[in-house]
This record gives sequence, C-alpha cells and structure tokens, in this order.
Amino acid sequence: RAKEIKTKLGTLLQKPDSTIDFIIPYPEKPEKPPKAQKPSPEEALQWRDSLEKLLQNPYGLASFRSFLRSEFSEENAEFWVACEDYKKTKSPMKMAEKAKKIYEEFIQTEAPKEVNIDHFTKAVTMKNLVEPSPSSFDMAQKRIFALMEKDSLPRFVRSEFYQELIK
Repeated sequence: RAKEIKTKLGTLLQKPDSTIDFIIPYPEKPEKPPKAQKPSPEEALQWRDSLEKLLQNPYGLASFRSFLRSEFSEENAEFWVACEDYKKTKSPMKMAEKAKKIYEEFIQTEAPKEVNIDHFTKAVTMKNLVEPSPSSFDMAQKRIFALMEKDSLPRFVRSEFYQELIK
C-alpha cells in the first residue's frame, strides 16, 4: 500500500517533458444545463418539498448538479443518475458491465467518486452484485437519496441557484 502511494507520488513529481503537460483540459465555459425547458417559478417552488420532483426534471437535475459541483459533492447526484440508468438496462451482459462500472466508480473503498454509505449497505450492495439485477443498487441508492434530501436539498433551496429559479 505504502509502496503503491510512493510510486504514484513519484510519477506525479516527475518533470514534464514539455510545457504541453501543463495544459489542463478544463472546458472554456462552465457547463450549462441542457436545453431543457426552464421551469416556472411555481414548478421550481415544488422542489423545496420534493427531491424526487427535482431529480425528475431535467432542468432541476442540471441546476442541482451545478450546485453540488460548486460544493464538491456532485458524486451523490451522479450515483443516483447512474443507478436510474442502470435500472433501465435490459441486457444481462450490459447490466453486469454497468454494475461493475458503478461499483468501481462509486462504491468500492477509495473509488474516484466514492459515495458515503455505511458498511452494512456497502456489504449488501456487494452481495447483490454477485448476480446483478435491476435492484442491485436499490439500498445504496435509497441511502444516498435520503442523504441528499436531508443534507443537500435544504442547502440548494437556500442557494442562489435556486433563488434565481423562483423569481
């Protein structure tokens, strides 16, 4: 483990071969919500009480994700979206592929976008992945939904992102 970290640090500390290595591929402009219909203030007001309505609205989801990105906590919404996409998968082969990708990206310890779920939920999810089914991530997805509902949604409702929508 320590050797692995040392190797990674060594790679990062090497001098670049050219100045091209200094160019970081950031988009020129901040990501805009998709060309979804901007909700009416009345519709946006409903999101205060329903994370589900917010996540089902393409404009609401994009706004919420932008807000979470500004707080460096976008992985929860990304995980929720990935689970929704996963549940729509019909082919067992594709399902196994997507399950592996979701596990590696969000569930496994030290995953790049590891979501905050308890040990029991992680164990149940891992057990479910032995034979992937549309409900493999249900428990973890419910935990993350509850976390966003209790923690992120109230902050989003107080944010400028949301305040602009209800004007």
